[in-house]
Amino acid sequence: MPSILLIRHGENEYVKKGKLAGRLPGVHLNEKGVKQAEAVAKYLEEMPVKAVYSSPLARTMETAKPIAAVHKLKVVKRPGLIEMDYGGWEDKSLKQLRRRKLWKTVQNAPSRMRFPEGESFAEAQQRIATELETLVGMHKDRDLIVCVGHSDMIKLALAYYMGLALDNFQRIMVSPASISTVHLSANHSFIANVNQRVQLLDEKAQK
Repeated sequence: MPSILLIRHGENEYVKKGKLAGRLPGVHLNEKGVKQAEAVAKYLEEMPVKAVYSSPLARTMETAKPIAAVHKLKVVKRPGLIEMDYGGWEDKSLKQLRRRKLWKTVQNAPSRMRFPEGESFAEAQQRIATELETLVGMHKDRDLIVCVGHSDMIKLALAYYMGLALDNFQRIMVSPASISTVHLSANHSFIANVNQRVQLLDEKAQK
């Protein structure tokens, strides 16, 4: 039964300022995000990671590279792990978006939501599930793999493997640089942990 560590990218200025980055190019980790990525890499250093996969966006690649480095691996870009296509909502602040009529649909009935000129939650969930099943099929039963991705995509994956209704996926919390663990086999899926947060290295030094 292969195990997948679903890791959200570290903090960036869009996360910090409450804006929806979506698939915008050139959104990089900020100083805290870099420290978060380094802390996750250090935490995983002794684990038998066989492969590191990442969404191709800058912030996920920058989170994945330190993890791959400690295991002497290369980051493999996987378009199936990319952020949702938020269409016309991309680059908007959450404060602005909360005033839109569709906001209530996003929060309360996401199964019925398609972003203007973008992707639906149902499509995104199917995409991430298909991608993870593909990756698992490339590995042996006891392999441990890392997939670095995005908040909504990880929440959609966790809801799928929990058997949680799509309309309830927003109840799951996935913080920047957090780790969630899924064990998959041909007939079963198990969620070992959700939203595990790793202490920053400089915070440890202060104790």
